[in-house]
Amino acid sequence: MRIPLDYYRILGVPIQATAQQLSQSYHDRALQLPRREYSDLAINARKQLLDEAYGVLSDPEQRSAYDASFLAKTYELDQQPQLDSPLESLLELGGNSPTPWIEINHEQLVGALLIWQELGEYDLVLKLGQPLLENPVSISPEQERLMQSKLIRADVVLTIALACLELGREHWQQGHSEKAAIAGQTGQELLLREGLFPNVRGEIQADLYRLRPYRILELLSHEGEDETRRTQGIQLLRDMLHERGGIDGTGDDQSGLSVDDFLRFIQQIRHYLTVAEQQELFELEARRPSAVATYLAVYALIARGFAQCQPYLITRAKEMLQRLGRRQDVYLEQAVCALLLGQTEEASQALELSQEYEPLAFIRENSQDSPDLLPGLCLYGERWLQNEVFPHFRDLADQRASLKDYFADEQVQGYLEQLPSEGAAQNQWTVVESPAFGAATALQAEPRIPASVAPPMGSGTAGRFEDFDPGMPPSNSGRGAVAGMPRNRPPVERDSHTSPDERGGRERKADPVALRDEGYRPSRRRGNRTSPSRAGRRSSRSQSKGTRSLIFLGLGGVVGVFFFVFLIGQAIQLLRGGPDLEQAEVIDPMETMPNGEEMPVEEAPAPSVADPILTPEVAREVVQMWLDVKKLAFGSEYRIDQLETILTNPLLGVWRGRVQQARSSNISREYQHTVSVDEVIFDPAQPNVGAAVVSVRERTTEYRAGASAGVRDDNLRVRYELVRENNQWKIRDMRIL
Repeated sequence: MRIPLDYYRILGVPIQATAQQLSQSYHDRALQLPRREYSDLAINARKQLLDEAYGVLSDPEQRSAYDASFLAKTYELDQQPQLDSPLESLLELGGNSPTPWIEINHEQLVGALLIWQELGEYDLVLKLGQPLLENPVSISPEQERLMQSKLIRADVVLTIALACLELGREHWQQGHSEKAAIAGQTGQELLLREGLFPNVRGEIQADLYRLRPYRILELLSHEGEDETRRTQGIQLLRDMLHERGGIDGTGDDQSGLSVDDFLRFIQQIRHYLTVAEQQELFELEARRPSAVATYLAVYALIARGFAQCQPYLITRAKEMLQRLGRRQDVYLEQAVCALLLGQTEEASQALELSQEYEPLAFIRENSQDSPDLLPGLCLYGERWLQNEVFPHFRDLADQRASLKDYFADEQVQGYLEQLPSEGAAQNQWTVVESPAFGAATALQAEPRIPASVAPPMGSGTAGRFEDFDPGMPPSNSGRGAVAGMPRNRPPVERDSHTSPDERGGRERKADPVALRDEGYRPSRRRGNRTSPSRAGRRSSRSQSKGTRSLIFLGLGGVVGVFFFVFLIGQAIQLLRGGPDLEQAEVIDPMETMPNGEEMPVEEAPAPSVADPILTPEVAREVVQMWLDVKKLAFGSEYRIDQLETILTNPLLGVWRGRVQQARSSNISREYQHTVSVDEVIFDPAQPNVGAAVVSVRERTTEYRAGASAGVRDDNLRVRYELVRENNQWKIRDMRIL
């Protein structure tokens, strides 16, 4: 048979090579044996071709005749070699241009494949080798008989797999990550199908693991709006997060990235994710729990809530910030959230607790002619959203942030009108006691990623992603703090004996006034606007606020007093026949179960009459009813009305917001559940409340715009807080254990 190969290429020398160069190259090639996995048949076939090439080129007469034939084949464009089989037509390169060729025996074909692989002709190896394994119609009878030998077939499989491995590394080095992955997956699938060479399969898999960050960047940064590519990139990212144990986890995803490298990588890909994608991704990660993911989820919730005029998302961000506030100074972010929710007194109080001196100086400078800091906070919040929040979302980078437009939206105004008065939330602001100076705790050590220090848009690949050498694992030389990211802010330390004026000279806030001078109207609720006739009452309220702030900054015992009062209030409510659900603890989004999923539309099961005693059977029935209702609420019909049949406030409001979010994002889910009750907590002295610890296996299939977006299988252990209303058990809170 004829193959597109010549003696000069077999020896790896140019046509002008001297006799000494020919001899040196021949001996070098003969000593460089192929991988030990090859059989003796392949090694001998390769050696025969080397001997034949050297025998012809080392003899001056034979070389002269061969050169004449070689040049004729190269320059006679109208002549083409007559190939012996349909397979050989696949070997032609360069379109209609003829290529030099030699005659070989069929038994030498595996040796030729090996030489092509050594020469870097990986595409040619695939063109010739794959039909030998997969398409017997395109090969000659002699080649078909040859492939019946197990040894030769294994040699062909190995050569193709190694060609895929090297071709993938070549694409990787050229910056084509997805092509590299396709090449690697082709070789891996071949080895899996044939059940051969697990060590080579391991090499390919290791490259695919190291390649994943680059694939994610390429898939997400694609200029087109190809949802399939984006979905694939997000799924790869989720796989990495799962294997690492979260953004700041220490698990091994075999990518070679340290924790610092991975944090830098997350910062980089944020620019290529939409605000909805980031919200969904980081809210899920925050439930691990993860302080980094929680902070990123807060930014996504605030950005989306403001840009899309959905203030219920800002409420969720505020709840998450209250969790973070126990560890770090996030009062400035809390102040912005309170401002966007029209809670101006809370915003002022958060500013008083913040130690972010530069932003506070800016806010004070722009509030000089005002009795409070709200004008400066409005200006700071608008610039913060425009310059530090929006640029890190693919779909908001060019959007303008306008508080005036936000508060003018009817949906925003309607939501703010329904919020409870600010007086009920006053006691939520507490001072975080800091540990002794120099003591390091696990909570303090948790990193965070403020969006304000993320790499700028268009910066390309950060750090070692730019000069990473494909085929080699990334180095882990980076240690300590992540480049471009701040260290953790210190805990907020308070001195109960220090006066307000001594703590940075911060002013005590008077009762906030309407923002009409700035053109903003955060809320029209009673208590948020102060008319001129109320000016006489401001000084007394200011003194009251100053006293209250001093109490908050005391030794911390006041926290116990509030807790004691809370217990007394609960006891009174129980004596009246049930708990005060309006004051119940709001569920933490970081600790709730994943969103519900879609099922064929049907009516929710009719509520059953609750057993006055909470038994495991009753608890299982309640949980199963909740899961059935979730299917309807998050199905294609989004039956939000069914939630109130099994949920009660505050959980009911949280899940209503999640259903609305899923509907606006055109996301639905279908899933299967397996439920078992582990424990029931019930006190006959309090017959209207109880709890159940339930193991739930949840298999989720997510759909975006009707197209499947991935499958997730979770094993969860959940504590459900139950309350009996109108002789029916309902769920008022749930937490993943």
